[in-house]
Order: sequence, then C-alpha cells, then structure tokens
Amino acid sequence: MSLTDHDLALLADSFPSFRELVLVCCEGFGTPGLAALAAKSRSLRVLELVESVVGLEDDEEVDWISCFPDTHTNMESLMFDCVECPINFEALEALVARSPSLKKLRLNGSVSMAQLYRLMLRAPQLTHLGTGSFSATEGAPLPDQEPDYAAAFQACRSLVCLSGFREIWLDYLPAIFPVCANLTSLNLSYADVNALQLKSVIRHCHKLQILWVLDSICDEGLQAVAATCKDLRELRVFPVDAREGTEGPVSEVGFEAISQGCRKLESILFFCQRMTNAAVVSMSKNCPDLVVFRLCIIGRYRPDAVTQEPMDEGFGAIVMNCKKLTRLAVSGLLTDRAFEYIGKYGKLVRTLSVAFNGDTDMALKYVLEGCPNLQKLEVRDSPFGDVALRSGLHHYYNMRFLWMSSCKLTRQACQEVARALPRLVLEVINSESKAGDDIEILYMYRSLDGPRDDAPRIVTILH
Repeated sequence: MSLTDHDLALLADSFPSFRELVLVCCEGFGTPGLAALAAKSRSLRVLELVESVVGLEDDEEVDWISCFPDTHTNMESLMFDCVECPINFEALEALVARSPSLKKLRLNGSVSMAQLYRLMLRAPQLTHLGTGSFSATEGAPLPDQEPDYAAAFQACRSLVCLSGFREIWLDYLPAIFPVCANLTSLNLSYADVNALQLKSVIRHCHKLQILWVLDSICDEGLQAVAATCKDLRELRVFPVDAREGTEGPVSEVGFEAISQGCRKLESILFFCQRMTNAAVVSMSKNCPDLVVFRLCIIGRYRPDAVTQEPMDEGFGAIVMNCKKLTRLAVSGLLTDRAFEYIGKYGKLVRTLSVAFNGDTDMALKYVLEGCPNLQKLEVRDSPFGDVALRSGLHHYYNMRFLWMSSCKLTRQACQEVARALPRLVLEVINSESKAGDDIEILYMYRSLDGPRDDAPRIVTILH
C-alpha cells in the first residue's frame, strides 16, 4: 500500500507501546517517517522494510538510525535492505551494541564488508543476517590487514539464515563456510555466482531448507544442490537475463535433478527457457508434498523442448499427483486439456496464474467450475473472452480477486457481471489511447470498503 511520513508519525504518536511494524511492498514514505517512528516508539521491537520503496527523488534524507533511544532497546528485528540511501554507520553500530535481544538484522548495500565485521562482533547472538553489499567500500583504501571474517561468522553460532550478498566479492565467499553447516535458509538471489562457486558453499549446507539463487549457477549447480540438500523444502531460481529467445543456463536437466534429490520439496519457483513434460512429471511423482508449484518458461507458447508437444501432460501430472497443491503458475504451450486437468484435480488450488495459455473459453470455464477453493486468479495475454468471464458468476463472491489483462473481454460483458454481482468492485483499466468496446484490463475484487474514490482517469468503476 501507499503511506506517508505523516502516517508513520501518526502511528507512533497514537500508540505509545507500539512494538512491531512490517511494511511489505509499500511506498510513499521516506526517512523522515522512519525517524519519527524510531524516536517516538520507544518499545519498538520489530521494524522490517521488505521490498518497499523508501523515499522520493526530491526527498531530504534524514539520519533515522540516530533517532532510536540512547538507552538499551528491546529491538529484536531490524531489516532495511531496501533502503537505498546511505546510513549513519556509527549510529547503527551503537544501536546494535545496545540491543542485546537483536536476532534479525538485514543491511542495505551501503554497509561494507569491514563494517559488517564490526556489527557481527557486536551481535554474535544473531540468527538471521542480511549481509549488505558483502564487498569493500568502493574507492576506499584496503586495510593493512584484512579482518578475520571467517572468525566473525564462526562466532555467530546461532546463525541459521543468510541473505543479501549484494555486489558480492567472491574472494569473501569462503568467510561464510563456518556457518553453512547450521544454515536452514540461504538467499543468493542477488549474487551472480557460478556453479563452481555455489558448489564450494552448498557442499557444507546439509540442513538447508530454503534456497533462493540466480540461474547463473546452471544445471550443474542445481545438481550439486540435489546431491547435498536432502531436507530442502523451498527452491527459487531467478533469471539473470529474462529476455525471450536467449538460451537459458538452467533447463529440465537441473529441474529433474532437484526432483530426484530433494524429495521433501514443498515449494518451487523456477524460471527457465526450456522444459519437458517428462521432467515435470518426474517432479510430480518424486515431490508429492508440493504446495506451491510455479514454473515460468520464459517466452510465449514454448512447447516440450524434446517432443515439441504441448506441456499439458506435465501440468496435468502436477495437479493429479500433488494432492496438497494450493498455488499454481502455468506457462509454456498449453491447450484447453491442461485446464481440464486443473479443474478436475486441482480441488485445493487457491491461487492460479496464467499467461499466454489456452485455446478457447472452455479453458477458463474448466477452472472456474472445477476449483471450489479458487480465491485469486490472474490471467494475461490469453484468448479468453466474455463466455469465460460469465462462467464464473457462481463463484466470484467466494474469490479475493480476478485480474484479466490483454484478453478478449468486452465492456458489455463486464457491465453485465457488475450488475449481477453488486457487492464486488469491477474496475476497467484502459490506456487513454484505447478506443472502442474492448477491455485492456479487468480487475474485480472483494472490498469491505466498497469502490475507491481516488481512481485515475484511465480507471472506470462499473456499477
């Protein structure tokens, strides 16, 4: 959501005993709001800024870290890795030193490796650490003697989660080896490491349950993960280059290796350029406990890379064999048959994402009529029109939202749905250059507060 510095100050003023604030994907506020919160919320224990946009271009930056109380604090979690402006490191070091209960600390890119070392010496009790830049300060002279980074990590005996690694200096990577044996979560999604570098780390990580990486690790890196991380529950593989048509470094080879080696897997997000039905079927059989399955084959209408057949049987196997599945994202060349499988077997699916898929309106009809627990449906760039939209009239009141963009909807059909379901909010979003009856985006959602009153000109709320 969007909130302002005034909102944060009001929050701090209104609740003298305020303890926890977690802002996920928020924007509109800056360091003055954080400063007010730090100064006034003297009981604050948790301040987590997660994937939020902090500050505007013309905003004046405030030294918000210095605003925390000078006495011992109750701070347990401080996460500000998304704050792009530099921070007062001396104030941060002092804050960490007087926060004996601090367990979670995630730093932004302005914190250098040498500064990270100093913070770790102050807080050996940390369980979760976001490492900031994990590099020396650009342009700063190197010290005569490098700190013993490995010893600092080794002293943090309770550390189970590592993330960050922005602008990583690979020479520093061995420093984390002493804690790898205890890690249950490792986030390298900002670290452009190759297979060899990953293997040097992952061979120590036998307890790992959560791993986020870039596809720069290649299939070879995924094979190493499969061989070592037998307790893995969540895997996310993000693309370094998401352009369509490039030959991606991960494929069905690494994907199938994961399915064979990590049989406790419950959640996977996998970006790739090529995939096969056989590999997806293997995943469905070897990992029946999957709750989240998001396979993103980059590009439009990509078939099975070996047989050139649609990917229907692979996704069909996922919904048939993974009985706990609640979240599904489909991609590649799919026909209506794949959606027939989803409607028939995906009885627990709550969230479904569809892009560049399907042949006819029957595809969406199978889903809307066959998935009784469906709450969130996102569809884009697919050939679904008015018949598909009307097929869900019986179920839309049970859903959180429906998003359809670049489909084949008309304003008349959307208006009919709005009249039939007056307790839902239907927003039609068209660019100002769009003319005629066709709809670019339909956003239909359930709201206790009713339609919003701040819609821009491109948004029409249907009644």
